[in-house]
Amino acid sequence: MPTPDFIRDLRASIGHELLYLPGVSAVVIDDQDRVLLGRRADNGRWTIICGIPEPGEQPATAVVREVAEETAVRCVPERIVLVRTLAPVTYPNDDKCQFVDICFRCRAVGGEARVNDDESLDVGWFPLDALPEMEDFSLSRIKQALDDGPTWFEPIVGE
Repeated sequence: MPTPDFIRDLRASIGHELLYLPGVSAVVIDDQDRVLLGRRADNGRWTIICGIPEPGEQPATAVVREVAEETAVRCVPERIVLVRTLAPVTYPNDDKCQFVDICFRCRAVGGEARVNDDESLDVGWFPLDALPEMEDFSLSRIKQALDDGPTWFEPIVGE
């Protein structure tokens, strides 16, 4: 994913130090109960659609924007699936980030799925019983989005 301008500005001051950032992800379901996935250009893996909100942007607005920018699909957020702090990551250029992901279940309402920017190699709809190989990050969010349970969050330790 391209680095947003506000992060480049921060990096000019702090170098490679750890940045704690918000993130959004989307489990987008269509009227045939298929899930929308993108194959990332940076690592070639299939994943749910995700991104970084702009400063001041609401998470639901950011997830709708990210889905449209990356796939040309229009969607409506239905509910928050989970909120989770992810493990820190170090990028090839030594930048360090840690994201708090807010994952939404979204309903597709229009557009034709296609590669719509340089972040993806491929985009497509997949039946739930024929998902490509993916990391747990995406699989667990898809599973949680299909369950009608409450929003998931890491249990509080020691309470």
